[in-house]
Amino acid sequence: MKFDELDSKIRVYETAHDYCVLPGLYIVARLDGRSFTRLTKEVHQFEAPYDTRFRDLMLETVEYLMNWSIDIIYGYTQSDEISLLFAQQENTFNRKLRKLNSVLAGEANAKFSLLLGNIGCFDYRISQLPNLEEVVNYFRWRHEDAHRNALNAHCYWCLRRDRQNPTQATSLMKGLSVADKNEMLFQHGINFNQLPNWQKRGVGLYWEEYHKQGFNPITDETVLALRRRIRRDLDLPMKAEYSQFIAELANTPSYKLSVQNRK
Repeated sequence: MKFDELDSKIRVYETAHDYCVLPGLYIVARLDGRSFTRLTKEVHQFEAPYDTRFRDLMLETVEYLMNWSIDIIYGYTQSDEISLLFAQQENTFNRKLRKLNSVLAGEANAKFSLLLGNIGCFDYRISQLPNLEEVVNYFRWRHEDAHRNALNAHCYWCLRRDRQNPTQATSLMKGLSVADKNEMLFQHGINFNQLPNWQKRGVGLYWEEYHKQGFNPITDETVLALRRRIRRDLDLPMKAEYSQFIAELANTPSYKLSVQNRK
C-alpha cells in the first residue's frame, strides 16, 4: 500500500471524532489545578488559605496564555483555577476542540511547572456559550464562587489553627450560614469585608492600550507610539457593575483582526 493511501486510511481514526466550536459562539476555557491542595499545602507549604507567591504564579501563567497565539481578551483567576474568554471570531486550529483542549492545557502545565520548579497539572474544559448574556453569567458564576471559597477557606483555616483536624474543621462548618461564618471569623479577629479584594473576588487580566515614547530617526523627532499591555486588576467590581464590565470586554473587537485590517 502506498504511503498516501495508507495515510488517508489511518488518519480517519484520529479525526473521526473531531468536533469544532460553531462560528459565532463564544468560547470560554477553564483550567483547574489537579491535586493542588497537596501540591501547595504539603509539597511547597504555601501560606494558608492564601499566599501572594502562589497568586503571582497563577497570574504569570494567565499572562503567558494571553500572550500566546490565541486571541484571549479576558483572563480570570481565583484559587487554583483560570478562565479564559476568547475573542468571538478567534479561529485558531479551526476551533477544533481536540486541539484547543490538548495544546492550551499543555502550555499551561508547562509554564506553571517551570515557574514552580515542580510538576503542576491542570485539567481543562471548554464552554461554548451562545450569547453575551451567558458569557456574563459564566463570569458572575466564577466571581461568586471566589467569594464563597474565600469565606469557607478562612473559616476552615481558623479552625485548623485552633488545633482542629481536617475532619473536625469540616464538620464544625457544616450547616453554618454566611452570617455564622462571618461571626466565626470576627471572633478570630478577622473582618471578612476588610480582606484583600483579590482573595474575595479573584483577579481579572485584560488588554489596555497606552502610549510609549519613541524616537523617529527619519524626522529626528520624539513620537508617541500606541502599544498594548496586560493589566492585572486586583480590585474587580461587584454585581451589576461586574456584569457590565464583562459585557464590555466581551464586545471588544478581535485584536488580531484589527491589526490585520491596519495592514
